[in-house]
Amino acid sequence: MWRATATYLPWRALAPVLLLILCASLFPHMEVLFRWLQPDSAQVIYDRDSFWRLLLSHAGLVLLSGAIATVVGVVSGILVTRESGRDFLPLVNNVASIGQTFPPVAVLALAVPMTGFGGAPTVVALTLYGLLPVVRNTIAGLEGVSGAVLEAARGMGMSPSQVLWKVELPLAFKVIMAGVRTSVTINIATAAIGSTIGAKTLGDPIVAGLINGNTAYVLQGAILVALLAVAADAIFERIENASA
Repeated sequence: MWRATATYLPWRALAPVLLLILCASLFPHMEVLFRWLQPDSAQVIYDRDSFWRLLLSHAGLVLLSGAIATVVGVVSGILVTRESGRDFLPLVNNVASIGQTFPPVAVLALAVPMTGFGGAPTVVALTLYGLLPVVRNTIAGLEGVSGAVLEAARGMGMSPSQVLWKVELPLAFKVIMAGVRTSVTINIATAAIGSTIGAKTLGDPIVAGLINGNTAYVLQGAILVALLAVAADAIFERIENASA
């Protein structure tokens, strides 16, 4: 049973990645297929930029914002679960909630005057939008550690920092990773709006298709965004299972 599971999980994570690579590589050569979908359009393959460049740029923006949100979210979660920081727990929860409930488009509009057009305001919006799941799961994971386990660790002579790094964080890791997984997966779809302010993302063909009434463009961008989200989710699932 264990061997079957160990073999199944890598392939489950690898299959969406391979499909994403295949689609990004083959879309420029699939005019016949997309022509059937959009027979009246003069052009059915988005060629203002390569799909690979858009894919890598899109993934880079999500990874950068995800890394920032993870660091800020985990550090915040740790601080408010210490005795000295518990008074700030409601404040941190409220700030993180506001970040996700505030529309990303509005964040972009507010960030552009300060950071200019392109990737910077997109990273700001994605970071704020992805903060809540990380904060919530970090707090839930740390507070879910058994009090008896913590007492045993302290009884062994561990310092507070040793208890945190050697006991609390390892036990809370899977819950924290679930929050990071949710944050990144959501932001893969959200990142597409960055194309409206000049960021290079897989939203470029979607926006171009909406403006020109070209369903083929929209479908090309949407398929790649969906596959990227599925691939990322499968990779995170593999990481979570490996840590179990």
